Amino acid sequence: MKFNLELVVFVVYLFFMLGIGFFFFFKDKNGSEKSYFLGGREMGPWVSALSAGASDMSAWVLMGLPASIYLYGIGQAWIAIGLAIGYALSWIFEAPRLRKFTIVCNDSITLPQYLTNRFLSKSGAVRVICAVIFLIAYTVYAASSMKACGTLFNTVLGIDPSKAMYLAAVVILIYTFLGGFKAVCWTDFFQGMLMLAALLAAPIFAVFVMKNNGGSETVTQLPDGYWNAFSSWKDVASGLGWGLGYFGMPHIIVRFMSLESDKSLKKSAKIGITWNVLIVIFSVAAGCVGHLLLGEIADSSTVFIQMTRFLFPAIISGIVLTAILAASMSTADSQLLASSSAFASDLYKPIIRKNKASDKEMLWAGRFVVLAISVVAVIIASNPNSGTIMGLVENAWGLFGAAFSSVILLSLFWKRFNIAGAISGIVTGAVVDIAWLLMFNYSFADGSHLGALVAPLHDGALGGLYEIIPGFIASLIVAVVVTLLTKAPSEDVEKIFDDAVNFSDK
Repeated sequence: MKFNLELVVFVVYLFFMLGIGFFFFFKDKNGSEKSYFLGGREMGPWVSALSAGASDMSAWVLMGLPASIYLYGIGQAWIAIGLAIGYALSWIFEAPRLRKFTIVCNDSITLPQYLTNRFLSKSGAVRVICAVIFLIAYTVYAASSMKACGTLFNTVLGIDPSKAMYLAAVVILIYTFLGGFKAVCWTDFFQGMLMLAALLAAPIFAVFVMKNNGGSETVTQLPDGYWNAFSSWKDVASGLGWGLGYFGMPHIIVRFMSLESDKSLKKSAKIGITWNVLIVIFSVAAGCVGHLLLGEIADSSTVFIQMTRFLFPAIISGIVLTAILAASMSTADSQLLASSSAFASDLYKPIIRKNKASDKEMLWAGRFVVLAISVVAVIIASNPNSGTIMGLVENAWGLFGAAFSSVILLSLFWKRFNIAGAISGIVTGAVVDIAWLLMFNYSFADGSHLGALVAPLHDGALGGLYEIIPGFIASLIVAVVVTLLTKAPSEDVEKIFDDAVNFSDK
């Protein structure tokens, strides 16, 4: 009976998401490129705030992070701290300027388009480089969401993980394919509320159960040093380093660009920061409390699932576990839309079609990319050697943060910054991030490294430090040095900076 009730809840939820996609398709079926990819800059504060949060906090916050806390202890909570700090700073300092700059920069609707217009560049180099990074990182990122769906359906319903991944991909594909940015934001809005409710409910109820039933007998099963938050400086630095990713995460900062006014942005910031802090706190709590409640379990990534099914009757557990489905979909849809917009607006229209493509043709080009990335993401997720949910997210997050965060910040706050510095910063950040991952953090399934010369470094002082940190630092240094060694931006480019700083639509 429990199986049937949980299945019914999942099916109802999937149809609800599809309904939102069809609604916005028929409501705005003749919409423009700007409407499909940016919602016409008409998004209100609540939808934008929760959509930004939900597109960020994918299933890893319900499965990956609790699993890390469950396995390795409270030291992994530095990831939550880094995310909370980075998210707050991005809303406070980056969001207001980015919204103004993208409006002044010829009403830019994508990150590559913004960088091109910001420096009045006639070269397609920025667009091509950004699009390539987008396609690689988003495919890996989307694979983590698909893998989470497979684990959820397999654990709860006994469905083959690969089949579950294809089912989730079809639903995400349909409402993203049809409804565009508005459909994605509104589905993310409902999914964000569901995620928060689920993360609040499970740990709190678990504490009451343990208190009433004397559930302290599993405490002795906790490994030594579980509660030590300062076991390694690399854990602290790597955890805080996650916060650097927010300044260059395209599917999150596009929400800053879509807000209808500065007034809405300020309200969104308060809502979004509060939501984010609550989410990461209770995600950490889910890992700790889950270990205390359940003791040792075979698959740590299912700690939230097993805790929920242990605590609640079928109909309630079905609703709570739908939050994992929501988290997976809310991030995957945003990633698919961001990558499709990068391809359509930054490659297909200006380079492939030489600005001859109509709005309708652009929309269909973007939809084709959504389909292609979905297929590849499912193939990656279906591979048993593709890594954990947390590992896939970590790789994609690091690539985005290393490549774009320093460049975006410099473009918003440094008038002297130029296109040469931007391109060199993006390329350097991406290369260093990938190289660091392969040399110092990546191991094959058998535990071997890439080479004998790398192994000592892998196991020594450099191994284990999150690659986003050296990637970000290298990107920042190279971008600044190249800018100072090359020609200063023209008066027209400097005027764009001044106009953006002084822009107001209050």
